[in-house]
Amino acid sequence: MTDRLVDLEDRDGVRIITMNRPDKLNALNTALTQQLLTAFEDLAAAPSVRAAVIRGEGRGFCAGADLSEFKDLTPDQSDRVLERADLTCRLQSVASQSPVPVVAAVHGATVGGGAGIALGCDMVVASRGLKLGYPETKHGIVPALVMTGLQRALGRKAAFEMISLGRLIDADEAKELGLVNRVVDGDPLPMAMEIANAWAGINPKAMATTKQLFYRVGELPFDAAMAAGRDTNALMRSFRTEEQ
Repeated sequence: MTDRLVDLEDRDGVRIITMNRPDKLNALNTALTQQLLTAFEDLAAAPSVRAAVIRGEGRGFCAGADLSEFKDLTPDQSDRVLERADLTCRLQSVASQSPVPVVAAVHGATVGGGAGIALGCDMVVASRGLKLGYPETKHGIVPALVMTGLQRALGRKAAFEMISLGRLIDADEAKELGLVNRVVDGDPLPMAMEIANAWAGINPKAMATTKQLFYRVGELPFDAAMAAGRDTNALMRSFRTEEQ
C-alpha cells in the first residue's frame, strides 16, 4: 500500500496542498509525483475551491527528483523511463494549466523539480533562507523538464547561467530576478494565504478565464494575442450579474 505523501486542507475556498515527505526534503519519488499531480488535477473538479496554495512540510519546500530511484530508471527499463518522464512533464505544467490560481509558499531547499513546481505556479511567496536553483548538471544529469518554465520566466541569458552553473540563489535575489512575488521572514504560508484568499473572493469564471488568457497571450504573436483578448473582452460581459 502506498503511503499518503500529500495532505489536503480546505479553508474557506482555498485548498492547501502540502508535500509531506519531510525526512527526504520532499524529494520527488514516483509516488509523491503522482499524488501531487492528482492533487493539482483535482482542483478543477472541486467547485468550492477557488484558489490553492502549494507548500512543503519540514526544512524545505522540495529537494527535486529523488536520485535514489535513478538506479531503476536505466536504458534497459525504457518503458519505466518514459513513464516517469511523462509523469514529471505533466507535473511541471499542471499548475499553469489549472483554471484555479495557485500560489507557492516556498522555504529552504527549492531545487530542480521543486524549483520547477514553484515557478510553474501563478505566484510565489518565499521565505528568507530560500535556496532556489537547478543543480542537475553537478549530478551529471540534464534539467530537461524544468528548462522550459525557467527560460520563459527569466529569459535566456540568466536562465542559462542558472542551469549551467547550478548556482543556488536566495529569496531576495529571486525577487530581484522576478521569480518570486513576495519575500517574508519565517513561514511563507500566511502571506500565501492572504493572496489565495483575495483570489477566492473573485468570480471564479472571471478568474479562470483571466488565467487562461494570460498564459495564452504569452505564447502568441502580438496580433493573435490581441485577437484573443478581443474575443475574451466580448465573452466576459456574460460573467457580470445585474448587481455588479
